[in-house]
This record gives sequence, structure tokens and C-alpha cells, in this order.
Amino acid sequence: MTDTQKKEPAPPRPATTVLLLRPSKRGDRASPLEVFMVVRHHQIDSFSGAIVFPGGKLEEADGDKRLRARSGGPDTISDDELKFRIAGVREAFEECGVLLARKRGQKALIAAADLKPIEDRWRAKLAKDEASILDLVEAEDLELATDLMTPYAHWITPTFVPKRFDTWFFLAEAPEDQVALHDGSESTDSVWIGAQEAIDEATAGKRTLVHATQKNLELLAEGGTVAGAIAAAAVRKIVTVQPWVETRDGKRYLHLPPDAGYRGLSREMPAQPGAVPQTGR
Repeated sequence: MTDTQKKEPAPPRPATTVLLLRPSKRGDRASPLEVFMVVRHHQIDSFSGAIVFPGGKLEEADGDKRLRARSGGPDTISDDELKFRIAGVREAFEECGVLLARKRGQKALIAAADLKPIEDRWRAKLAKDEASILDLVEAEDLELATDLMTPYAHWITPTFVPKRFDTWFFLAEAPEDQVALHDGSESTDSVWIGAQEAIDEATAGKRTLVHATQKNLELLAEGGTVAGAIAAAAVRKIVTVQPWVETRDGKRYLHLPPDAGYRGLSREMPAQPGAVPQTGR
């Protein structure tokens, strides 16, 4: 195949991923925080069977200009970043039932008792694209807590992968009295787990992690409390990560940018044809 006959890379789809954090319930000083993760349904083609953070593709309604007036945070947040934050709030609600929102004029996030009827009215509709996040906030008179979404990482799937994503990762502390639970359709199980514990279980063959998930777990496992992790993310420079491949001594290696803040910047790719480390969430 000549260069002119080579297929152009698939355009990456904009997406958002949310790392919901809480203090460890096990009193583990070595791992003082836990992150909520879901197991992807085996019949879904993206990250089938893997344990991932909640998230998904942006929807057109996430960028509706009317949502700015119903979003918390400074006016300095660009429209482009705001729509990713809004998508993160929506995806967390759709995928695990956590709604990062407050009644307009209030500081506290919506309580579990008030959330239940909202969930009954809207969660399934949003998941089925029968309603938008704008419909929800206008009908329930809510403000989205986009001010509590802290940018954490930005990954773009390599050009040689057929299905590509342009994904922003955000940290957010889960409301203490809201219960996170997988949706039963896109995800079949869920767990609150320490970052290093998830990595160790994947190493032992008990779980499957895609490349981007593992690297961001490694970053999260460097220690600290929930507040510490969020504070560190707020001041860390985010470098866009689009892994690339280099061949050395007959072997292919996947590389990450050296200034992105991750350890282990090079990874040997699997020998079998077509088997590549997925990078999405």
C-alpha cells in the first residue's frame, strides 16, 4: 500500500471521564482514598470487560450556551472546557447515579433524599437520549457543580487505533450521602477501590485495565488524601498525551510524552497482530 493509499486516522471523539473520590472506608494509611470504578459490559466494543472510571462521549446538548448560567465556577472557564465538565456531571449521573449538582442559590450538593425522585424521573431518560442535561436542570431548578470538577489529565487515542477518543479526565469528591452504583447496562459491576489495589489486582490477572486507566491510577496512587489529590491536580500542568509507537531491536514500544508527569513512559506492545494497549478511560 502506498502512502497515498493509506487510510487517514479516524477522528477522535470528544469524551469525558470522572474519577469520583472518597476517603478510604478501611482506614488504610497507605491508601487514604478510594476511587469509584465500573466494569464494562462484555458485549460493548469499547473496553469490553475492563474496569474503568465512569465516563462517555460528549453530547451536543452538553455545550448548550444556556447551561453556563446553571453551572458553578468562575467565568474564566472556557466554553470548550465547560462542556467537558458538564458532560462529566451528566455521565456520573447516568452511569453511577451520583449527581454533582445543587439547588439554585444553595451551597450544599443535593442530598440523597432529594436525589431519589430526581433519579427516578431523569436517569433513564438521559441514558436513553430521551432528555438532555439542560432539560433536567431547568425542570428541577438545579445548578451543576462544575466548580467541583478538577481537570486531571487529557488523553487522545493513538492514530493507529480504529476507534479513537479525545478524553478529558476530572477529579471530583463524591457526595458523602449519595450512593454510587453501576447502571447495569453499560457496566455490570462496580467497586470503590484504592488506586494501588486496582493496579495490583490487574497485575495478578484479577482485573483488566486499559493503558490510560492504569497510568492515571499510578498517578493517583502516589499518595495523599482526597483533598490533597484534588489540590495537587489543581496546580499540576496538564500535558496532552497521545501515545506513539517506535520500533527498537525488532520490538514495538508505546511511548508517552516525558513532561506529562507519568512514570514508566515506555511500554512494550503485545506481539500478537492487532493487540494494542487501548487508551481511552
